[in-house]
Amino acid sequence: MTEHVHISGIGIISALGNSVDANLDALLNERTGIGPITRLQTRHSSLYPAAEVKLVHEDLAALVAPRSIRGWSRTALLGLQAVHEALAQAGIDPTHPRTGLISASTSGGMDRSESIYKQLLNDELNAEQEQYVGTHDPGEHTERIAAELGINGFITTISTACSSSANAIMLGSRMIRSGKLDVAIVGGSDALSRFTVNGFHSLMILDREPCRPFDEHRQGLNLGEAAAYLVLESEAHLKARNGKSLACVSGHANTNDAFHITASSPNGDGAFLAMQQALLSAGLTPDAINYINVHGTGTHNNDLSEGRALQRLFGPAPPPFSSTKTFTGHTLGAAGAVEAVFAVLAIQHNVCFANLRFQEPMIEAPLIPVRHSLHNQRIDHILSNSFGFGGNNSSLVFSAT
Repeated sequence: MTEHVHISGIGIISALGNSVDANLDALLNERTGIGPITRLQTRHSSLYPAAEVKLVHEDLAALVAPRSIRGWSRTALLGLQAVHEALAQAGIDPTHPRTGLISASTSGGMDRSESIYKQLLNDELNAEQEQYVGTHDPGEHTERIAAELGINGFITTISTACSSSANAIMLGSRMIRSGKLDVAIVGGSDALSRFTVNGFHSLMILDREPCRPFDEHRQGLNLGEAAAYLVLESEAHLKARNGKSLACVSGHANTNDAFHITASSPNGDGAFLAMQQALLSAGLTPDAINYINVHGTGTHNNDLSEGRALQRLFGPAPPPFSSTKTFTGHTLGAAGAVEAVFAVLAIQHNVCFANLRFQEPMIEAPLIPVRHSLHNQRIDHILSNSFGFGGNNSSLVFSAT
């Protein structure tokens, strides 16, 4: 890759807070967003902790303040809040014809549509419930945000499980490099729903305690909800408007290990290839990476698979690495963008964030993550991993400019 794709704006809302500054403060002070489920009503609320955004639907709508609140799902509201913040920092007019919106989600507006499912089946919907029928599709939140902001240059949605928003960033970067767009607003949004909690419960991979990725005694993951977006720009466009670059997307790769629908290959074949090819696309060798934001879900399978892949690529002592899912929970389709925002913050503030609650290395892959934030680090290049069900593995490289 030759031409830089610059990041000129970032925005996020998560269980750590409603802005980039609030999220950074929680990360630096090692304050997790994982706790008891209080907003979502599910039979499993008392069993599993999660990382909820601390706003009920009505308060979130008041914060985001779209022109009309009718039909807005929680996923769409979270997304609009993060997009607003990213655009404000970048100082970009999203109505420019060569601006695109590439958003990601796994559950779309299911937080609203699942509540009217029985009435829909029985043809008993009232006028209040009818507004949420169309929100079920994962792409609806993208179309709604685009319409609200007047974006019509290019609009699409990606849904590749937990690598979804990493792939949105990848696609936006490729479209800028190919000259199809000047600006790409990329990221993802996912709200907690009963479907996701019940689904992961059925897979038996939820931890009843706050998760502890890469620990020998890890018991599973915690779910979370969030939205995060980045404004990507071509170098020519950024220079022409005298914009400021926060970092750049210097490499990326997507692979598939084709091993199992919900499990990673034991030796991390897909993860290894994604990381290796991302470095190749950035023109970097493994020793150039200063920090890795690992996928790090806390499940037995993922952490061992990813750990072995890290050892294959970097040797027995990889660069400092951590899973920030110990703060945000696993935000599914939003995770890649959440961790991309954290990568930009790590570059800006020269810090490697903590892998909370780690105590004992895995016997089969004895790697030790960053246990407490490392400050005053030289960080030129960060590798960020997002690995999804079905073996859809994505790695991104972010670099200082």
